[in-house]
Amino acid sequence: MTAYGYFLSCEEHGPDALVEQARMAEQAGFTSLWISDHFHPWNSAQGNSPFVWSVIGALSQATSLPVETAVSCPIMRLQPTVTAQAAATSAVQLGGRFRLGVGSGEALNEHIHGEHWPRAAVRLEMLEEAVHIMRRLFDGREVSHHGKHYTVENARLYTLPDAPVPIDISAFGPKATELAGRIGDGFITMAPDAEAIARFRRSGGGTKPAFAGLKVCWGTDREKAVRTAHHLWANEHLPGELAQILPTPRHFEQANELVTPEQVAGSVACGDDPDAHIAAVSAYAHAGFDTVYISQIGPEQQGFFDFYRTRVLPHLPA
Repeated sequence: MTAYGYFLSCEEHGPDALVEQARMAEQAGFTSLWISDHFHPWNSAQGNSPFVWSVIGALSQATSLPVETAVSCPIMRLQPTVTAQAAATSAVQLGGRFRLGVGSGEALNEHIHGEHWPRAAVRLEMLEEAVHIMRRLFDGREVSHHGKHYTVENARLYTLPDAPVPIDISAFGPKATELAGRIGDGFITMAPDAEAIARFRRSGGGTKPAFAGLKVCWGTDREKAVRTAHHLWANEHLPGELAQILPTPRHFEQANELVTPEQVAGSVACGDDPDAHIAAVSAYAHAGFDTVYISQIGPEQQGFFDFYRTRVLPHLPA
């Protein structure tokens, strides 16, 4: 069965708005929450980037829904010890209803301390070592570790949930997907890719859950909705590794000039035709994902939740 969650965008919204959206998501019938973890937005038009761990604390008091980061990067900006402490505290606040989604990150967020931004293969090595450290910390042990990328001395978490925090791995290519299958408690991606799920399961994922997310732009004027999606999220349509290597929102704004409104209109469900939204979301369910997270682009949040509660969620594959 496929469940449907809401994807909170820290790039677009401040902390109070995110908490209110979480409340609306629960009222509309969404069953869980994703929340992005960024230091910078992708572009200045998005205009926000609150500290995700503070927002999660507020979410724990505002909603009964499970929460997952989608995704945090524990390899540079916040190293594995600090990420593990933040995740463990979040899991306690949420009564165990927390999963830690992690990935190998983007230069946009991770280069801010002036460290060299490694190539993809090295980042995956760092991610695997970071996950190993975090799992040991979640067990409540005192951890000392001297590895290829990290040194940890006498670290122990004293505030822990009843069970170790599940760690799901975000992946967009074959090597990362195989890593997710080998070390992850679940798989995260952003495309309705059945073959990626199959690779994850062949690589050791077995029956572990697969999660995916997509963005839509509800609005009564479809052309306006397309313009909004293009203005705020053209970066989603950039080719190759640009999303991982460009260092500032300004660079993304320059690269976004490569993306046309027609490209966005062809790949993002925009407007208020329920069949278009149902088809976009159902593609992920048919691919085999266990939970699909939907994010509304732009300010029309209440209209989106009303629309999905009445016109979309009741008609999605269960």
